Amino acid sequence: MDDKKIMITFGTETGNSELLAEDASSVAESNGFETTVMGMDEIELEDLQTCKNLIIVCSTWGDGDQPDNAVDLYEAVENAGDSDLADVKFAVLAIGDTAFDLFCEAGIQWDEILEKKGADRVNDRVECDVDYEDDAEEWIEETIAKFSNLYK
Repeated sequence: MDDKKIMITFGTETGNSELLAEDASSVAESNGFETTVMGMDEIELEDLQTCKNLIIVCSTWGDGDQPDNAVDLYEAVENAGDSDLADVKFAVLAIGDTAFDLFCEAGIQWDEILEKKGADRVNDRVECDVDYEDDAEEWIEETIAKFSNLYK
């Protein structure tokens, strides 16, 4: 059943987002979901359009930029039609560093563009600083519970 599948994709420069994506996968699988974890450079717009449930874990790089592995996918989503992601339910975990002016900007951009393209937000975006472990863990648990509640 597609309802119990979650695609978890990550945008990262240093690997922190990938580790959090793997953590989210573990929690989702322990709640009965089948997961696919992939870097944003490993998927296409069509993959996002055909998944029902999506979790994005994205770090911000440089001065509010998308990480290198996220740039092409972000631009593809930006160029998509306004209802191209209407069948997608999503949540975004953003990682950043409050030492920079544009804290968590890449994750904020993902959250906004997914909504603009018609996707439905399942949980509010969380913005985590460099000391992200506890906040991210709490958000992952809460988000998986909200996805689970959709299919009870």
